[in-house]
Amino acid sequence: MEAAASRNSVPPERARPFFSFVLAVITVAALLCAAPLARLPEQLPDLPAAFWVMAGLAVLVDSRPFTPPGRRQSSAVFPSICFTFAIMLGWGLAPAVAVQAAAVVVSSWRMRHVWWRAAFNIAQYALALTAAYGVSRFADLTRIGWGDVLVVGAAAAAWFAVKYSTVTVAVRLLFGGRWWAMFRQGLAFELLSIGALLLLSPVLLAAAEASAALIPLVVVPLYAVYRMARLSAEQEHLSRVDPLTGLANRKGLLGEVADQLPAHAERGAKGAAERHLALLVLDLDRFKHVNDALGHAVGDRLLVEVGSRLIGAVRPGDVVARLGGDEFAILAPCLNSVDEARDLATRVVGALAKPVALDGLPLDVSGSMGIAVYPAHGEDFATLLRHADVAMYDAKHRGDTITVYAPESDHNSPERLSLLADLRRALEHPGDRQINMYYQPQIAIDTGEVVGVEALLRWRHPRHGMVDPEELIRVAEQSAVMRLLTRRVVDDVVEQVAKWTAAGLNLRAALNVSVRDLHDGEIADQIAERLTRYALPADRLQLEITEGALMADPRRVLATIARLDKIGVAIALDDFGTGYSSMQHLRRLPLAEVKVDRSFVLGMATDADDAAIVRSVIELAGALGLRVVAEGVEDERTWRLLHSAGCHVAQGWFYARPMPADELVAWLSRYRAISPNGPAA
Repeated sequence: MEAAASRNSVPPERARPFFSFVLAVITVAALLCAAPLARLPEQLPDLPAAFWVMAGLAVLVDSRPFTPPGRRQSSAVFPSICFTFAIMLGWGLAPAVAVQAAAVVVSSWRMRHVWWRAAFNIAQYALALTAAYGVSRFADLTRIGWGDVLVVGAAAAAWFAVKYSTVTVAVRLLFGGRWWAMFRQGLAFELLSIGALLLLSPVLLAAAEASAALIPLVVVPLYAVYRMARLSAEQEHLSRVDPLTGLANRKGLLGEVADQLPAHAERGAKGAAERHLALLVLDLDRFKHVNDALGHAVGDRLLVEVGSRLIGAVRPGDVVARLGGDEFAILAPCLNSVDEARDLATRVVGALAKPVALDGLPLDVSGSMGIAVYPAHGEDFATLLRHADVAMYDAKHRGDTITVYAPESDHNSPERLSLLADLRRALEHPGDRQINMYYQPQIAIDTGEVVGVEALLRWRHPRHGMVDPEELIRVAEQSAVMRLLTRRVVDDVVEQVAKWTAAGLNLRAALNVSVRDLHDGEIADQIAERLTRYALPADRLQLEITEGALMADPRRVLATIARLDKIGVAIALDDFGTGYSSMQHLRRLPLAEVKVDRSFVLGMATDADDAAIVRSVIELAGALGLRVVAEGVEDERTWRLLHSAGCHVAQGWFYARPMPADELVAWLSRYRAISPNGPAA
């Protein structure tokens, strides 16, 4: 349990207060122990054989102290304190300090400590022994009773308090941070190991009273304590390390952040120049494909190589961790700006750019990185990690390599998480009618006939009222709740269309599906099962997908769409014109319909460019034999322009707003077809 530092490792701004404290401890110890040590030569001739055996063992065992593994600031365990504490109890302060000093000199020589560090450690022990000696004088160690045992325990506590406090103050002055946090950090380990050694001392002293020959036997329990401490520390160390890559794991990264944050908080409180601490999260692209194609053994070797490259790309002092799977993290302290964090991320990306050669096969490695910075993006590990994750997924979604956290991209704020929990409860209780489907009619422009409806999701929250549909999808789409929501929508819509069919209303219902739905072929199985259950023709159902959903993972999405097309469910490309690869999609997909995005339709009556875009989309779709639906038709002029451009179907407030199923039936009974060749009804 010694302060760990060398002159070269002391930051210049901390050198003065640290060495001032070192000098103060040495001075106080020298003043307190000078007089007892001056009388030591007179005591030496009268000291028994038991003392010399203990002194020799104290120096011997400290020649190989135990230093716990790991990067975190931990103190070595020096078994000599068992013997020196016993010497203090039996023969006084001066012999104990002298023996302890000799043991420190030997251990410092073996560990190559600088001279002032050895002197500082001797001074710490001297102060601790002095405090313990002062307490122990209240005990009668010639006839030990229960009260005397309590006094000895108090003396051990005094020794521990003085020694541990001086160490933690020194570490705090050296590395910064909050003293109380540092005090608590290693307290459990120190109490276990040091406490066992100190409380073994009175037993050792009692054995010495019987025979000096019994003293060496204590080496066996000392070795047991040594092994216990080593195994405990190694287990703790292993719990913080990823066994595959040797990098820190999530727990280890948490410990590193806990070590770093207090120093940064203290700098901020003192108004020091702002230094940032950044947490970078990296998720590899297409790693699952490597596992699937080449096996997990190759995937593991790839992860090891990625870890090695990350270590080579970061700065000294940065921490690289593997969070699990193909997700890595980098903790970068002492950055001058967010731009420096970006530069570090760019270096990491560059380090991964070169293919990894495994068994002669070059494997491309790439990934998306998210950056969260303390304190702007969070003041604790959990918040920083969550925000770095949000930024990473935002980068994936946008096709970027590196993204810094932005609150507007965070779909998991506490409010949204609460809303998500409420949504899950509503979906898990089908009898709770918070979730409902509204239907907006789709009208054939030429004839005015109602040819179908679009099913639109609505959620009336018990406290917040009607939740905005876009917010509802944002809340659900990034979680497993989306699957529950899709199940509810498919069930409700298929059941409703079956009821209309039984009542003689032949309507086709279009419903929207999310990216997550299309990545999982389960939706095709669900729709097929529901159509069979209600004996409903497949052409009564149509799925609307967006170009964004296609681009998220074209291979899996196309596979799901092909299955739906085989069932007979029509596919419509929604929000057409807002994507960036529309021609390719029209050529490759088994589409029945395209929907012109409302942003163009709304402006076509007043904006010539919007009108030109709509006409071009209609002509293109017509050349490919696809039906065209215009959404957002809100006035007669737009309706007539769409008719003249050759659009097939329209929907919007010009005809009707979305409405519940029972209101739609009433509306249909009142509806009169509108002819574009005559006045609007």
